[in-house]
Amino acid sequence: MLSLPPPVPRESLRRRFSADGYVALPDLISPTGLVSLGAEARRLEADAVRRDFRMECMADSPRHMTTLGGLQIASASSVIPRLYEDGGLMRLLSSLLGEPVVAVHDPVERHVLNVLHRPGDTHGAHTDDYPLALVLFLEAPPHPADGGLLEFHPGRGDLDALDAPGVRLVHHRPGDGYLLRSDLTAHRVTPLGRPGLRRTVLNFAYTTPGRQGATAPSASLLYD
Repeated sequence: MLSLPPPVPRESLRRRFSADGYVALPDLISPTGLVSLGAEARRLEADAVRRDFRMECMADSPRHMTTLGGLQIASASSVIPRLYEDGGLMRLLSSLLGEPVVAVHDPVERHVLNVLHRPGDTHGAHTDDYPLALVLFLEAPPHPADGGLLEFHPGRGDLDALDAPGVRLVHHRPGDGYLLRSDLTAHRVTPLGRPGLRRTVLNFAYTTPGRQGATAPSASLLYD
């Protein structure tokens, strides 16, 4: 289901992740895996919940999205929880972080389906409760001008950093993945720009041994 990068380039990827708190993993999902996960996501989306609000503690942090949390996914899908705990994937993440990576105990935050599918849909500025977010793209807008871009500021966790010089905007394609040091890196998803666009991702949260407690409960709310 995955096309994991071979061992030799992983050191370069690790250095990039260490420097930026972000590393792209193009074509991480195999073609057959993308078909299988896409079908699973479409099936699960029927039970997803629409969210339209702003975080009270963050004035410029809107949520306009459709989500399905980890408990529902675990009860309705065997494919996604199995992929989340894939041994090869966990070894890759550990090599990129440079220390052991383990599953998050919290069943709600462990794996989340996030769907942007209306004009203006967005996931506003935030950091996450757990150290690592692996985001897998099942659908994505075809062009950067369409929106749905990851926006982040390397090395800064304050949300004001997203309006400061040095912010990065990244476009991803279906089948791509990326790893984000999401507890220390301010990030958001730019709004979809027109009708007919969809951005469907699986977000897998991981942590390190000894850090199972969320540092800022509900700060991200089904994050990305």
